[in-house]
Formats: sequence, structure tokens, C-alpha cells
Amino acid sequence: MTDRQITHATFCLERHYPPPPARVFSAWADPQAKASWFSGVDATHELDFRVGGHEVNRARRIDGVELVFESWYRDIVPDQRLVYTSTLNAGDELATVSLTTVEFHHEGAGTRLVLTEQGTFLNGNEEPSWREQGTGAWLDALGTFLRIHESGT
Repeated sequence: MTDRQITHATFCLERHYPPPPARVFSAWADPQAKASWFSGVDATHELDFRVGGHEVNRARRIDGVELVFESWYRDIVPDQRLVYTSTLNAGDELATVSLTTVEFHHEGAGTRLVLTEQGTFLNGNEEPSWREQGTGAWLDALGTFLRIHESGT
């Protein structure tokens, strides 16, 4: 690709979940739980949840191009916050580099989750609006997971 454009964008998403922060954080930290709400049906997911740990999700677009989303955990404060950096590759092309902060706040008996992402979007391989929409969809999937597993496991 000869077009070498760069787009910078920041977005913030907020969700309210009935379980307390410890339960929501656990759904993020447990590899099996996270794979069930974060990863697609035909995708593979690996999670080493610790500071310095690595997460990778591999999937294929409809056109067969492999998408690889990798994250490195930079800061973890149990039940309070996560900070991670990520890349998304579409085939051999680097599509995005991002910094994400996830905050878990007590709100009544439940949790107010605030996710802020700062991204660099390269060469038109991904648009900020696509990332925001996709991130919102998996936060909604987290809500569904929490409802299904309401009793806690």
C-alpha cells in the first residue's frame, strides 16, 4: 500500500453492570471467561493476565485476511484498573497501535466501567469509528456474560 496516512483518535465508553467491580474484573482476568465474551466463535484467544503479560486474539475476516489483536498489560490494580497497549495487524499490515485504560468504579451494588482508548490508525486499515463500535460490542458481550453467570462461578 502506497498511501501512508495516520489518524489519531481517542474515545471513551462507559457501561454499567449489576455485579460489583470484583466480579467484573474477574470476568476480564480469567482466561476462560474472557475468551467467552471477547473472542469470536472461530477465533483463538490466549491470555497471560499479569503486569508484563501478553494477550492475543486471532480471527479471520470474511475475505480470509487474518486479524491479530495483541495486548501487553502495563498496569493492573485488582478490581480498580487496567492499562494495556495493543496492536492490530490485518495480514502483514499494521493497522493500529493503541493505549487503553479500563476503570472499575463502585456504583451502588454494581460497577461503572469506563474504558478510554487512544489510538493511532494507520493507512486506512482500520477507522476509529470501527474500533469504537467493535469495542462497544465486546463491552456489551461482557454485560451478557455477566448476566448469564450472575450467580458467579
